[in-house]
Amino acid sequence: MSSPDPFEACAGGPPPLGGRRLVLVAAVALIDADGRVLIAQRPAGKPMAGLWEFPGGKVDEGETPEEALVRELHEELGIETRESCLAPIAFASHGYESFHLLMPLYACRQWRGIPRPREGQALKWVAVPALRDYPMPPADLPLVAQLRDLL
Repeated sequence: MSSPDPFEACAGGPPPLGGRRLVLVAAVALIDADGRVLIAQRPAGKPMAGLWEFPGGKVDEGETPEEALVRELHEELGIETRESCLAPIAFASHGYESFHLLMPLYACRQWRGIPRPREGQALKWVAVPALRDYPMPPADLPLVAQLRDLL
């Protein structure tokens, strides 16, 4: 009896980019003093409405992911942080039908202000093990496991 080839476990993966565009989105795990992470529910009218995700957004041309997060956290949640308060901890690479998403995830424990929804989204502080109980976009799911392993 031969042993299974470990290389075969790596079969699959994202499909080739093809004609799809590559979209760079930065996300952040805001971590409070109790070790909980803030997640936001996508509002009605947006793609994947009702799903929970880490705050963040698209990286604009000429921006770094860290600059985009500082901007997005202010726009979406009304809080201020600095690029030096963002620590890269994981990333996701996921092929959707019309685009391919590349999403670095940062951890942030320092910010000024109280996160408040400014774009119609619901917010929730969640213990890391409970994140798996919230429906999330496919690209966010592997980040939950990586975050759990790091915290």
